Amino acid sequence: MPKINGNEIRPGNVLEHNGGLWVAVKVAHVKPGKGGAFAQVEMKNLRNGSKLNERFRSADKVERVRLEQKDQQFLYETDGMLVFMDNETFEQIEIPADILGDRRPFLQDGMTVQVEYYESEALSASLPERVTCTIVETEPVVKGQTAANSFKPATLDNGVRVMVPPFVAQDEAIVVSTETMEYVERA
Repeated sequence: MPKINGNEIRPGNVLEHNGGLWVAVKVAHVKPGKGGAFAQVEMKNLRNGSKLNERFRSADKVERVRLEQKDQQFLYETDGMLVFMDNETFEQIEIPADILGDRRPFLQDGMTVQVEYYESEALSASLPERVTCTIVETEPVVKGQTAANSFKPATLDNGVRVMVPPFVAQDEAIVVSTETMEYVERA
């Protein structure tokens, strides 16, 4: 694995530090008036989710880890485990459902998800950027409500509540961003 200097750490880098795998969340380069410059790095553990703030000087060497990314197809959920199939080898793996966090409701049958592996251990899974959902409940259109930034609450077919523009009606398909969990456009 390549070693990098402490001042080369960027947000999103995966590092091996203190016997664990950490992803750099925030990096601030500090140049105090007295003493040498350093990078203040906020890191999150990929295995248990704990956070750590650490200082790295430019002379410090850190192991940078490259994760292998594979596209996997979601098959079904059983006992809190999500079952995915590798699109090339057709092998099936089980990943804990909490790996997706609050984006879990957007996972749909047959959806292709990008799973990141360190050696043979699945560390994270990322959904497609946009998902199409159907509105099951929302308020009716109020005539004359044409303000550009007015939104109304809507419940999607997966149970998630989002804010939608007033012209969107019940039983309509919309596109939702899985990153921000917000309405993007009509489908």
